[in-house]
Amino acid sequence: MTANYDVLAFDVFGTVVDWHGSIAREVDAMSLGVDGATFASAWRAGYKPAMDRVRRGDLGWTRIDDLHRMILDEILEKFGVRKLDERAKRELNLVWHRLSPWPDAVAGLRRLKSRYTICTLSNGNLGLLADMAKRAEIPWDLILSAEVFRHYKPDPETYLGVAEIFDVAPGRTMLVAAHKDDLAAAKACGLATAFVERPREYGAGQRKDIGRDHPFDFHATDFEDLATQLGC
Repeated sequence: MTANYDVLAFDVFGTVVDWHGSIAREVDAMSLGVDGATFASAWRAGYKPAMDRVRRGDLGWTRIDDLHRMILDEILEKFGVRKLDERAKRELNLVWHRLSPWPDAVAGLRRLKSRYTICTLSNGNLGLLADMAKRAEIPWDLILSAEVFRHYKPDPETYLGVAEIFDVAPGRTMLVAAHKDDLAAAKACGLATAFVERPREYGAGQRKDIGRDHPFDFHATDFEDLATQLGC
């Protein structure tokens, strides 16, 4: 069964890296007078609505770095944080480049890389993903982004674009993600799919949708488990 796949494409935010914990820690360390976990959740909550503005055509093509900054400006105002100058805001916005991987991620990816081509399929822009990978020593064979395709997930162009770049059939490409909506969109495009549990993605006790009642090809507790299932 495992020989049927050539390329494993990974969602990144929440699947490979801990966005919530990473942002919460940095915000708490800044002593802004806000709860870091609440701030992180609010920032992430603006993510899909901002991308949908691009997907609808309300905004021209806009990188995630720039969407993150638009959302940041809004939530700083909402939380009453007014003491940051422009330089501090720019540095805070770059927290998305510094997200820490889950404890199993790098070792699990190295195992998977020994047998498969591994790449990102993230809505994050190329510079962001490259900075993140370099900092965390994430061993991608290739970094792919919505920026390459000028489409944000779940547009079909993103999933099918991975197969086209590697010149393989969609069914020989697998999306690995912690988000069932992402996987469902990939499955509808003919990709194989693997769901990975990330119970702490939104903070301790916040994630409820990690059950096995789904139509995906694999279900793994983490990347080490997925590597074992895929014969690595």
